[in-house]
Amino acid sequence: MSGERLIQLKSGVVAFEEYGDPSGVPVMFCHGWPSSRTMAELTDAVAREIRVRIISPDRPGISGSALQSGRKLLDWPPVVQAVADHLGVSQFRMLAISGGAPYAYVTGWALPQRVEAIAVVSGAPPIADLTDHEGLLPLYRWMLALYRRRPELLRKCFQVARPFASIKLPIRFRPMLLKLLQPCDAASLRDSAAFEACFESQRRAWRGSAEGVMMDAQIYAEPWGFGLEDVNVPVRLWHGKTDRTFSFRIAEEVATRLPNCTARFVENAGHYSLPIRNMREILQDLVATE
Repeated sequence: MSGERLIQLKSGVVAFEEYGDPSGVPVMFCHGWPSSRTMAELTDAVAREIRVRIISPDRPGISGSALQSGRKLLDWPPVVQAVADHLGVSQFRMLAISGGAPYAYVTGWALPQRVEAIAVVSGAPPIADLTDHEGLLPLYRWMLALYRRRPELLRKCFQVARPFASIKLPIRFRPMLLKLLQPCDAASLRDSAAFEACFESQRRAWRGSAEGVMMDAQIYAEPWGFGLEDVNVPVRLWHGKTDRTFSFRIAEEVATRLPNCTARFVENAGHYSLPIRNMREILQDLVATE
Protein backbone atom coordinates (compact mmCIF):
# COMPACT_ATOMS: atom_id res chain seq x y z
CA MET A 1 0.00 0.00 0.00
CA SER A 2 1.39 3.38 -1.03
CA GLY A 3 -0.68 5.73 1.13
CA GLU A 4 -2.82 8.58 -0.12
CA ARG A 5 -1.56 10.55 -3.13
CA LEU A 6 -3.23 13.59 -4.64
CA ILE A 7 -3.57 15.02 -8.14
CA GLN A 8 -4.88 18.52 -8.79
CA LEU A 9 -7.27 18.59 -11.76
CA LYS A 10 -9.44 21.40 -13.11
CA SER A 11 -12.44 19.67 -11.51
CA GLY A 12 -10.67 19.46 -8.14
CA VAL A 13 -8.31 17.23 -6.17
CA VAL A 14 -8.40 13.49 -6.84
CA ALA A 15 -7.00 11.11 -4.22
CA PHE A 16 -5.66 7.68 -5.11
CA GLU A 17 -3.68 4.86 -3.60
CA GLU A 18 -1.68 1.96 -5.01
CA TYR A 19 -1.65 -1.70 -4.01
CA GLY A 20 0.12 -4.83 -5.17
CA ASP A 21 3.39 -4.79 -7.13
CA PRO A 22 4.54 -1.26 -8.19
CA SER A 23 6.25 -2.74 -11.27
CA GLY A 24 3.41 -5.08 -12.19
CA VAL A 25 0.70 -5.01 -14.87
CA PRO A 26 -1.29 -1.80 -14.26
CA VAL A 27 -4.94 -2.22 -13.28
CA MET A 28 -7.28 0.66 -12.46
CA PHE A 29 -9.59 -0.26 -9.60
CA CYS A 30 -13.20 0.99 -9.43
CA HIS A 31 -14.56 0.81 -5.90
CA GLY A 32 -18.15 0.00 -4.96
CA TRP A 33 -20.89 2.06 -3.35
CA PRO A 34 -20.86 3.36 -0.74
CA SER A 35 -17.13 2.77 -0.71
CA SER A 36 -13.75 4.33 -1.41
CA ARG A 37 -10.26 3.61 -2.71
CA THR A 38 -9.22 1.42 0.24
CA MET A 39 -11.62 -1.28 -0.91
CA ALA A 40 -8.70 -2.29 -3.14
CA GLU A 41 -7.05 -3.80 -0.07
CA LEU A 42 -9.00 -6.90 -1.12
CA THR A 43 -6.55 -7.23 -4.02
CA ASP A 44 -3.27 -6.38 -2.29
CA ALA A 45 -1.84 -9.76 -1.23
CA VAL A 46 -2.75 -11.55 -4.45
CA ALA A 47 -1.67 -8.61 -6.63
CA ARG A 48 1.79 -8.63 -5.02
CA GLU A 49 2.16 -12.35 -5.62
CA ILE A 50 1.15 -12.34 -9.29
CA ARG A 51 2.79 -8.99 -10.10
CA VAL A 52 -0.20 -6.74 -10.64
CA ARG A 53 -0.15 -3.01 -9.91
CA ILE A 54 -3.49 -1.80 -8.55
CA ILE A 55 -4.23 1.93 -8.91
CA SER A 56 -7.31 2.90 -6.91
CA PRO A 57 -8.76 6.44 -7.05
CA ASP A 58 -11.58 7.89 -4.96
CA ARG A 59 -14.45 9.20 -7.02
CA PRO A 60 -15.32 12.91 -6.66
CA GLY A 61 -16.86 13.68 -3.28
CA ILE A 62 -15.70 10.35 -1.87
CA SER A 63 -13.11 10.22 0.94
CA GLY A 64 -10.07 12.23 -0.23
CA SER A 65 -11.38 13.45 -3.61
CA ALA A 66 -13.04 16.85 -3.93
CA LEU A 67 -16.76 17.08 -4.58
CA GLN A 68 -17.58 17.84 -8.21
CA SER A 69 -20.97 19.50 -8.35
CA GLY A 70 -23.38 18.08 -10.91
CA ARG A 71 -21.02 15.40 -12.12
CA LYS A 72 -22.17 12.70 -14.54
CA LEU A 73 -20.87 9.23 -15.27
CA LEU A 74 -19.35 10.55 -18.50
CA ASP A 75 -17.10 12.84 -16.43
CA TRP A 76 -15.16 9.85 -15.07
CA PRO A 77 -12.95 8.74 -18.02
CA PRO A 78 -10.99 12.05 -18.08
CA VAL A 79 -10.19 11.52 -14.39
CA VAL A 80 -8.85 8.02 -15.06
CA GLN A 81 -6.88 9.34 -18.01
CA ALA A 82 -5.34 12.09 -15.86
CA VAL A 83 -4.33 9.60 -13.15
CA ALA A 84 -2.79 7.28 -15.75
CA ASP A 85 -0.93 10.16 -17.43
CA HIS A 86 0.35 11.35 -14.05
CA LEU A 87 1.79 7.90 -13.40
CA GLY A 88 3.17 7.46 -16.91
CA VAL A 89 0.84 4.54 -17.66
CA SER A 90 -0.16 4.37 -21.32
CA GLN A 91 -2.39 1.29 -21.26
CA PHE A 92 -4.10 -0.47 -18.40
CA ARG A 93 -6.78 -2.93 -17.43
CA MET A 94 -9.72 -2.26 -15.14
CA LEU A 95 -11.19 -4.14 -12.18
CA ALA A 96 -14.60 -3.07 -10.88
CA ILE A 97 -16.47 -4.42 -7.89
CA SER A 98 -20.22 -3.88 -7.41
CA GLY A 99 -20.98 -0.16 -7.86
CA GLY A 100 -17.68 0.33 -9.68
CA ALA A 101 -19.06 -1.44 -12.76
CA PRO A 102 -20.53 1.63 -14.55
CA TYR A 103 -17.21 3.45 -14.10
CA ALA A 104 -15.27 0.62 -15.72
CA TYR A 105 -17.72 0.31 -18.60
CA VAL A 106 -17.72 4.04 -19.34
CA THR A 107 -13.91 4.16 -19.32
CA GLY A 108 -13.70 1.21 -21.69
CA TRP A 109 -16.24 2.90 -23.96
CA ALA A 110 -14.54 6.32 -23.88
CA LEU A 111 -10.89 5.18 -23.91
CA PRO A 112 -10.78 1.95 -25.95
CA GLN A 113 -7.23 2.71 -27.08
CA ARG A 114 -6.01 2.67 -23.49
CA VAL A 115 -8.23 0.09 -21.75
CA GLU A 116 -7.01 -3.40 -22.64
CA ALA A 117 -9.62 -5.40 -20.73
CA ILE A 118 -12.20 -5.09 -17.95
CA ALA A 119 -13.18 -7.42 -15.12
CA VAL A 120 -16.52 -6.70 -13.45
CA VAL A 121 -17.30 -8.56 -10.22
CA SER A 122 -20.79 -8.54 -8.65
CA GLY A 123 -21.43 -5.54 -10.88
CA ALA A 124 -24.22 -2.97 -10.79
CA PRO A 125 -26.36 -2.95 -13.97
CA PRO A 126 -27.72 0.07 -15.87
CA ILE A 127 -30.73 0.47 -13.58
CA ALA A 128 -32.47 2.98 -15.84
CA ASP A 129 -32.62 0.27 -18.54
CA LEU A 130 -34.27 -2.36 -16.35
CA THR A 131 -37.89 -3.23 -17.10
CA ASP A 132 -38.45 -4.06 -13.41
CA HIS A 133 -36.45 -3.82 -10.21
CA GLU A 134 -37.25 -7.20 -8.68
CA GLY A 135 -33.65 -8.35 -9.03
CA LEU A 136 -32.34 -5.49 -6.89
CA LEU A 137 -31.73 -5.46 -3.14
CA PRO A 138 -34.96 -4.28 -1.41
CA LEU A 139 -33.08 -1.34 0.16
CA TYR A 140 -32.07 -0.19 -3.32
CA ARG A 141 -35.64 -0.48 -4.57
CA TRP A 142 -36.78 1.71 -1.66
CA MET A 143 -34.08 4.31 -2.34
CA LEU A 144 -34.93 4.39 -6.04
CA ALA A 145 -38.62 4.97 -5.29
CA LEU A 146 -37.79 7.75 -2.83
CA TYR A 147 -35.34 9.33 -5.28
CA ARG A 148 -38.04 9.45 -7.98
CA ARG A 149 -40.74 10.87 -5.70
CA ARG A 150 -39.02 12.86 -2.96
CA PRO A 151 -35.29 13.32 -3.70
CA GLU A 152 -34.82 15.96 -1.01
CA LEU A 153 -36.15 13.56 1.62
CA LEU A 154 -33.66 10.94 0.44
CA ARG A 155 -30.86 13.51 0.69
CA LYS A 156 -31.97 14.26 4.25
CA CYS A 157 -31.88 10.54 5.05
CA PHE A 158 -28.27 10.41 3.83
CA GLN A 159 -27.36 13.38 6.01
CA VAL A 160 -28.95 11.75 9.05
CA ALA A 161 -27.20 8.45 8.33
CA ARG A 162 -23.73 9.95 7.94
CA PRO A 163 -22.72 10.24 11.65
CA PHE A 164 -23.64 6.58 12.23
CA ALA A 165 -22.19 5.24 8.97
CA SER A 166 -18.88 7.05 9.59
CA ILE A 167 -18.01 5.35 12.88
CA LYS A 168 -16.25 2.04 13.33
CA LEU A 169 -18.51 -0.73 14.55
CA PRO A 170 -17.21 -2.33 17.79
CA ILE A 171 -15.95 -5.85 17.14
CA ARG A 172 -18.55 -7.31 19.50
CA PHE A 173 -21.31 -6.13 17.15
CA ARG A 174 -19.89 -7.79 14.05
CA PRO A 175 -21.77 -11.09 14.55
CA MET A 176 -25.05 -9.15 14.60
CA LEU A 177 -24.19 -7.49 11.29
CA LEU A 178 -23.10 -10.76 9.69
CA LYS A 179 -26.40 -12.38 10.63
CA LEU A 180 -28.09 -9.98 8.21
CA LEU A 181 -26.12 -11.48 5.31
CA GLN A 182 -26.51 -14.78 3.54
CA PRO A 183 -24.26 -17.58 4.88
CA CYS A 184 -21.61 -17.52 2.12
CA ASP A 185 -21.09 -13.76 2.48
CA ALA A 186 -21.06 -13.93 6.29
CA ALA A 187 -18.48 -16.72 6.22
CA SER A 188 -16.16 -14.72 3.95
CA LEU A 189 -16.50 -11.57 6.06
CA ARG A 190 -15.55 -13.35 9.27
CA ASP A 191 -12.01 -12.85 8.03
CA SER A 192 -10.98 -9.62 9.76
CA ALA A 193 -8.91 -8.27 6.85
CA ALA A 194 -11.75 -8.80 4.38
CA PHE A 195 -14.27 -7.23 6.76
CA GLU A 196 -12.12 -4.14 7.21
CA ALA A 197 -11.44 -3.80 3.48
CA CYS A 198 -15.17 -3.78 2.80
CA PHE A 199 -16.50 -1.76 5.71
CA GLU A 200 -13.64 0.65 6.45
CA SER A 201 -13.84 1.71 2.81
CA GLN A 202 -17.53 2.44 3.37
CA ARG A 203 -16.83 4.49 6.48
CA ARG A 204 -14.24 6.54 4.59
CA ALA A 205 -16.82 7.34 1.91
CA TRP A 206 -19.27 8.67 4.48
CA ARG A 207 -16.57 10.64 6.28
CA GLY A 208 -15.91 12.52 3.04
CA SER A 209 -19.46 13.89 2.80
CA ALA A 210 -23.05 12.70 2.67
CA GLU A 211 -23.45 14.78 -0.50
CA GLY A 212 -20.65 12.86 -2.22
CA VAL A 213 -22.27 9.52 -1.36
CA MET A 214 -25.65 10.85 -2.52
CA MET A 215 -24.23 12.13 -5.80
CA ASP A 216 -22.60 8.76 -6.43
CA ALA A 217 -25.97 7.09 -5.79
CA GLN A 218 -27.80 9.40 -8.20
CA ILE A 219 -25.55 8.32 -11.05
CA TYR A 220 -26.77 4.73 -10.73
CA ALA A 221 -30.39 5.81 -11.05
CA GLU A 222 -29.90 7.89 -14.22
CA PRO A 223 -29.17 6.84 -17.83
CA TRP A 224 -25.45 6.26 -18.30
CA GLY A 225 -25.15 8.20 -21.56
CA PHE A 226 -23.88 5.30 -23.67
CA GLY A 227 -24.93 1.75 -24.47
CA LEU A 228 -23.37 -1.45 -23.21
CA GLU A 229 -23.55 -2.58 -26.83
CA ASP A 230 -20.86 0.02 -27.61
CA VAL A 231 -18.31 -1.25 -25.06
CA ASN A 232 -16.02 -3.18 -27.41
CA VAL A 233 -13.07 -3.92 -25.14
CA PRO A 234 -12.93 -7.47 -23.69
CA VAL A 235 -15.08 -7.83 -20.56
CA ARG A 236 -14.84 -10.61 -18.01
CA LEU A 237 -18.09 -10.58 -16.05
CA TRP A 238 -18.09 -12.46 -12.72
CA HIS A 239 -21.31 -12.89 -10.75
CA GLY A 240 -22.44 -15.09 -7.90
CA LYS A 241 -25.56 -17.15 -8.46
CA THR A 242 -26.77 -16.33 -4.95
CA ASP A 243 -26.06 -12.57 -5.17
CA ARG A 244 -28.94 -10.76 -3.44
CA THR A 245 -27.79 -7.23 -4.25
CA PHE A 246 -27.99 -7.66 -8.02
CA SER A 247 -29.48 -10.98 -9.09
CA PHE A 248 -27.51 -13.11 -11.50
CA ARG A 249 -30.49 -12.98 -13.87
CA ILE A 250 -29.78 -9.25 -14.27
CA ALA A 251 -26.10 -10.06 -14.82
CA GLU A 252 -27.09 -12.51 -17.56
CA GLU A 253 -28.96 -9.72 -19.34
CA VAL A 254 -25.92 -7.43 -19.04
CA ALA A 255 -23.68 -10.13 -20.50
CA THR A 256 -25.89 -10.52 -23.58
CA ARG A 257 -25.60 -6.80 -24.32
CA LEU A 258 -21.80 -6.65 -24.20
CA PRO A 259 -20.31 -7.53 -27.61
CA ASN A 260 -17.02 -8.95 -26.26
CA CYS A 261 -17.95 -10.57 -22.96
CA THR A 262 -17.08 -13.81 -21.20
CA ALA A 263 -19.42 -14.39 -18.26
CA ARG A 264 -18.71 -16.61 -15.29
CA PHE A 265 -21.64 -17.32 -12.98
CA VAL A 266 -20.30 -18.90 -9.82
CA GLU A 267 -22.27 -21.40 -7.74
CA ASN A 268 -22.69 -20.74 -4.00
CA ALA A 269 -21.18 -17.27 -4.32
CA GLY A 270 -22.76 -14.05 -3.05
CA HIS A 271 -22.14 -10.34 -3.45
CA TYR A 272 -19.26 -10.20 -0.97
CA SER A 273 -17.92 -13.74 -1.04
CA LEU A 274 -17.22 -13.77 -4.78
CA PRO A 275 -14.50 -11.07 -4.84
CA ILE A 276 -13.08 -12.20 -1.48
CA ARG A 277 -12.75 -15.89 -2.36
CA ASN A 278 -11.96 -15.62 -6.06
CA MET A 279 -9.62 -12.62 -6.31
CA ARG A 280 -6.63 -14.66 -7.48
CA GLU A 281 -8.58 -16.24 -10.32
CA ILE A 282 -10.18 -12.90 -11.24
CA LEU A 283 -6.87 -11.04 -11.46
CA GLN A 284 -5.02 -13.85 -13.22
CA ASP A 285 -7.73 -14.02 -15.84
CA LEU A 286 -7.81 -10.23 -16.23
CA VAL A 287 -4.08 -9.84 -16.88
CA ALA A 288 -4.08 -12.80 -19.28
CA THR A 289 -6.96 -11.41 -21.38
CA GLU A 290 -5.97 -10.17 -24.84
